[in-house]
Amino acid sequence: MNNRHDVVVIGSGHNGLICAAYIARSGLDVHVVEKDTVLGGATSTVERYPGHRTDRGSSAHLMIRHTGIPEELDLAAHGLRYVDCDPWGFAPAPPGSDDPPIVFHRDLDATCASIAAACGETDAHAYRGFVRRWGVLAGRMMKGFGVRPTASRLGAAFLGRDDLRDPFGAVQTFLASGDALLDQTFTSERLKAALSWFGAQSGPPMSHAGTAPMIGFAALMHQTPPGRAIGGSGALADALVSAVRAAGGSVTAGAGATAIRRAGSGWRVETAGGGSLHCSAVVAACHVHTTLDLLSHELPAAGLDAWRRRIRPGFGLGMVVRLGTTDLPRYPGVSTTTSAHGLQLLVTDRRRLDHRYGVAAAGRLDAEPAVLAMSFSSLDPSLAPAGRHELTLWSQWHPRHLADGRSWSEAGPGEADRIIAAAERFAPGLTDSIVHRHVQTPQDLETELGLIGGNVMHVEMSLDQMLPMRPHPDLAGHTVPGADGVFLAGASTHPGGGVIGTSGRTVARLVGRRLGTSTRRRHRTRAQ
Repeated sequence: MNNRHDVVVIGSGHNGLICAAYIARSGLDVHVVEKDTVLGGATSTVERYPGHRTDRGSSAHLMIRHTGIPEELDLAAHGLRYVDCDPWGFAPAPPGSDDPPIVFHRDLDATCASIAAACGETDAHAYRGFVRRWGVLAGRMMKGFGVRPTASRLGAAFLGRDDLRDPFGAVQTFLASGDALLDQTFTSERLKAALSWFGAQSGPPMSHAGTAPMIGFAALMHQTPPGRAIGGSGALADALVSAVRAAGGSVTAGAGATAIRRAGSGWRVETAGGGSLHCSAVVAACHVHTTLDLLSHELPAAGLDAWRRRIRPGFGLGMVVRLGTTDLPRYPGVSTTTSAHGLQLLVTDRRRLDHRYGVAAAGRLDAEPAVLAMSFSSLDPSLAPAGRHELTLWSQWHPRHLADGRSWSEAGPGEADRIIAAAERFAPGLTDSIVHRHVQTPQDLETELGLIGGNVMHVEMSLDQMLPMRPHPDLAGHTVPGADGVFLAGASTHPGGGVIGTSGRTVARLVGRRLGTSTRRRHRTRAQ
């Protein structure tokens, strides 16, 4: 293996691979190192049980199809195919109720008809106005997510000409809580709860400041709904690995970085097993706390410790129960073509979410988890054997460390039972359909995927750790003071977690501007 490259990327999550793909296409020699034996990080899919393809992290790709990245990298040519989740959202009535569900179709008229039937004409009309307004605002935010997070760049992206006449009103719109947005727009608690649970997938509860835009993203789902990658979430990683290699880059698994050290005018990345990679620039696409550890020999300990204390991974975000079943979830009176294709939002009252967050913040568990169900084998039969289905139950919030001192190996099975029981209340018969079960506790997410604290967003998506402050004001420009040539990408950086990829693209542009033309031409024969 060649040990000299223009750029070494640490971590094969989608941001790292996207960064490497753009760098390779620019003519630079790039190599990606991954400590895991599976490539893709939290966008990977494995066989947990015979014949089933089970995601390890993400399942629905809500944002990447709004960025242009799949088209720019021509990932379709590398086997990536998305199918629309349509309907993209399904919110059943409370258990025991005969009320109709709320169904969020890609088609706005169909969605408003469903809201009118479930919540009334007033809220249906209000939802149409919400989509009209936030379709514009969320589109601007997506533009802002694709630039380096400086005040001038973000301002130019986020603010329209009309906003300049009322800048304080525009700022208030973006800084409002999700609950404030919902309460001023809608009357039905069921509709508010469904949209609140959708917004909370970004991490914070909707009572926190700055969470209104997380609900506003629902408007974009009527333009391009969440996408399901055929073959599993890992199909995105597979296509990206193919794109990197096709452009002359290289990717290896099973020997991750153990240190980043200076080497003359460049850098040396030490890897597990004793090998070293020399390069002009390093892109750390792993967790920012992991990156700081890798730099511990090169930067002052006091400065590293100050950054670590200020950058909060959080107390924990989620827990996942992956199920192999004989049937799709069946909600009373609703066909599976209506309910099974998108995000099944199994919360009907925001008080459940507020309670859940408060209990988790205290390091505890309660009897009724909040659950989001996804059954994408309804769209992609390749995920499971004939007559079987693949079902994901995601629950939020779960503390990484439990106040009663129990380990997650002790608490996990019982909590998984409660998560299944919470889904069963909405979809009777679900439990009887289960054939296989795989549980991912916060500890499992940390151990297997490097998600410190079990937070799939790496760093809390709170207002003080977003935009030019993510993950820390000193590190917000995707660079590390005192480590010229080391760049930061991934969910720890702007714009945050979720399958989006713009962090990787932004950093690729920064690296290209720094290095210019490759110092090692493609036609050189590499040592094997």
